[in-house]
Amino acid sequence: MFDIAGFYEARSVDDAVRALSEDENAELINGGTDVLIRVRAGKDAGRALVSVKNIPEIKGVKLLPDESIWIGAGTSFTHITNDPLIMEHLPMLGEAVDMVGGPQIRNMGTMGGNICNGATSADSAASAVSLNTELLLTGPEGERRISIHDFYTGPGRTVRRREEVCTGFLIRKEDYEGWTGKYIKYGKRRAMEIATLGCAVRVKLNGDRSRIEEARLAYGVAAPTPIRCRKAEEKLKNRSLSDPGLLSDFSETALTEVNPRSSWRASREFRMQLISELAKRALSEAVKLSGGEIHA
Repeated sequence: MFDIAGFYEARSVDDAVRALSEDENAELINGGTDVLIRVRAGKDAGRALVSVKNIPEIKGVKLLPDESIWIGAGTSFTHITNDPLIMEHLPMLGEAVDMVGGPQIRNMGTMGGNICNGATSADSAASAVSLNTELLLTGPEGERRISIHDFYTGPGRTVRRREEVCTGFLIRKEDYEGWTGKYIKYGKRRAMEIATLGCAVRVKLNGDRSRIEEARLAYGVAAPTPIRCRKAEEKLKNRSLSDPGLLSDFSETALTEVNPRSSWRASREFRMQLISELAKRALSEAVKLSGGEIHA
C-alpha cells in the first residue's frame, strides 16, 4: 500500500491547477514512475496526489503554424518514439526516450515527468537541452514559457512551482531543420538502467558536407544539472571535417566545462573519461547521419 492522503483525478489543466492551489500538501502525478517510488520510499509519504494522467490537452505531438513542434507533457515515451513527426524531424529525441527503463516504464512514463523531476540523469533532458526546448507551465497566474536552460536550479530542483502544471514542450524550426544528432547513453547494462552519463551532439553541416557550420553538445550526469558545453561548441564552428584537431579540441574543451561527481555508479574520474570519449563518438555519428565523415 502507498501512504497517500488522497487522490484526485483532474478533468483539465485548469482543474489540476485549482486542486493543487487549494491543497498545499498536494503533489502532481502523471505516469507515477517517479512519484510513486518516492512515496514508497517515504520521501513524499502522506501527501495528496493530483493526477493529470487522463487530460487529453497535454498529450500528443503537433506541428504548429510557425512550424515549431509541440510535444505534450503527458505524452508517453512510447508515443514520442513512434510519432511520425518525431521520426521525421527529431529522431534523436525519439531514440533517447526509448532508452528509458523498460517497455512498461516507457508506456507509462512521460517527458513532462522525466524533465520536471529535475534529475540530471533523465534521458530526455540532454536531448531537450541540445534542442533549446521551451517548457510551457500553467499556474494560477496563467501560462509562462521557460527556456530549458533556465529551468534547472540544482539537483532535483527546478523553477516549476508546486501548483504549476507542465503542459508541453516547444522546439522551434530553426532548432531542428538542417540539424542531425546522436544521443549516447552509458550504463552498466543495456536496458533498465539509469544513465551513468548521457551525451547529446547535434550538428549542421555546410552544403557539400565538408565543414561543420554549427554544433551543440549537451550532457546529463556531467554536472548537478543537464548542461550545454558552449565553449566546446564554439571550437567546432566552421571547422573542416578533415581538421586533424577536430575531435580532440571538441572533447578536451568539454572537459573544462563539466563538473561530474563520484557516486556508487561511477567515480568522477571515470565520468570524465566518458565525457571525453562520448563527445567524440556522438560527434562522429551525428556527422555521419548528416552525410559527412570526419577524417581527422
